[in-house]
Amino acid sequence: FDPIVIASRLRRMGDQCNMDFERVSSEALAEVLKGKVEKFGAAVDSLRRNWSDRNPELVYERAFLSVSVKLLTYIAKKIPDLLHPTHLIQVINGNAQVRNYIEAHGGWVRM
Repeated sequence: FDPIVIASRLRRMGDQCNMDFERVSSEALAEVLKGKVEKFGAAVDSLRRNWSDRNPELVYERAFLSVSVKLLTYIAKKIPDLLHPTHLIQVINGNAQVRNYIEAHGGWVRM
């Protein structure tokens, strides 16, 4: 696999998420912003539900990936020392539905 291709695809997915994290009320997001990075996955799921409610045409997996990347980017800008890209990898790999979606679409090369 080519990490540059994967990063580019993830970046495009994150760009699709137009969520303003400053205006979103999420207990899990508040916890992450306080430094509890172990809540990153819970924050992604909470934010994904919020965004999917406003954009019902999105399939779960694409919404999950978009919100994950957007949140990681937001936290990296707001609190750069707090988060590491491995959090995104763990969240994606820990979600069998998302992993299966990626594989079913030919992997990252075809996403």
